[in-house]
Amino acid sequence: MSDIVIKVLKNGPLRVEGKIQMLDTQGNVMEFDREKFSLCRCGHSSKKPFCDGTHNKIGFVSEECYVPEPLPPAPASPKPE
Repeated sequence: MSDIVIKVLKNGPLRVEGKIQMLDTQGNVMEFDREKFSLCRCGHSSKKPFCDGTHNKIGFVSEECYVPEPLPPAPASPKPE
């Protein structure tokens, strides 16, 4: 089991718990040493990629339930000759 947990909060951010390394779009390590923080999902935070609570002000609504995609059918077994 991973030491990092990412929890999807209902109509809110992604809550991250655990020691991580965060990279910017160019692959540079972002100086960041917190082990509990929230990442914006609504796209309106003024502190992106972090959540600033704006989702509450704008009425952000999201689907938070995991719905797995069906597995592809197993390949057919070869017929004995």
